[in-house]
Amino acid sequence: MHAHAIDILGIDALLESDDAMTDRPSDPYAVLGVAHDASQDEISHAFRALLRRHHPDTRGEVSADATADLALRDVVAAYGVLRDPIRRAAYDSRLLEQGRRASHEAPRVPVAVRAHRSTPEPPIVAGPVTWHRPAAD
Repeated sequence: MHAHAIDILGIDALLESDDAMTDRPSDPYAVLGVAHDASQDEISHAFRALLRRHHPDTRGEVSADATADLALRDVVAAYGVLRDPIRRAAYDSRLLEQGRRASHEAPRVPVAVRAHRSTPEPPIVAGPVTWHRPAAD
């Protein structure tokens, strides 16, 4: 967790979780199989479909193992973040912040830049301002 912010929504745990040893995605959008710009209706529809697929009462005896329970836990956790607009906005802003931080940490490649001018530009010269009175008729 970052020292400058208090994580009351539990978003840091999602972003900093290391699921490299398992094949479980930690991104709630990937868990539910929706795009990052999905509407609330699309998120709810995907959640209900995955809930029916992974729920112990509807999945049958064939897939009654621990991986199905983990998948159900991931689906419920992902929906818990994305169903609430405040938590979703907090997750998206943290994701954007991490992306910006990662892009700033990219190695920089020096590039030589040369300015080519055929002739030097003349300096700007301004003279005194004179006023002319209109001719009297």
